Amino acid sequence: MFTGIIEELGEVLALERTVDAARLTVRAPLAVSDASHGDSISVSGVCLTVVDRTDDSFTADVMLQTLAMSTIGGLAEGHSVNLERAAPVHGRLGGHIVQGHVDGVAEVLSVTPGEAWSVLRFTLPDELAPLVVQQGSIAVAGVSLTVSGVGRDDRGHWFEVSLIPETLAVTTLGTLAVGDRVNVETDVLARHVQRLLQFTNTPAEASTLS
Repeated sequence: MFTGIIEELGEVLALERTVDAARLTVRAPLAVSDASHGDSISVSGVCLTVVDRTDDSFTADVMLQTLAMSTIGGLAEGHSVNLERAAPVHGRLGGHIVQGHVDGVAEVLSVTPGEAWSVLRFTLPDELAPLVVQQGSIAVAGVSLTVSGVGRDDRGHWFEVSLIPETLAVTTLGTLAVGDRVNVETDVLARHVQRLLQFTNTPAEASTLS
């Protein structure tokens, strides 16, 4: 479990692909300072398990489903990634509950700089649109953010986030440009509500059971 508060910018050292998986190595001095084999680390929003480590890096195996659902497969040596260690039970929940289970990938539609912040607009897949609400929480590339706007135009659904200078400076979000792709995780509470509603009887169904 994570909070979406990024602790460190890591550097990809290698991504070794096989037929149905990959092995990712990331330079991450802070993240590995207290990491052990089997620990979880969020890499740009994707929860990965440490299978090997050195004094300043860790290696994780990435399965095919994760490669298909996220931007991990597009990483290469030298790329920067947002890193967060799993939250301790006694720690503060500075962002929101983030599982590191990516729902899909969004694309940057626009970047609008402001005097004190920047507004980024992203595509929103149709199936995720009901789970994203204005002033709600969303994780973008592993960063806990508040949704500042939602809408739909001729290109489909979209959502916006407003980023303060600190977020722009200490995460990969500050380097995003139109067309870039990011991992997105919607609010887990919204996902549970959606699933529960799928099992709720409609009035017509309820009347036939009474």
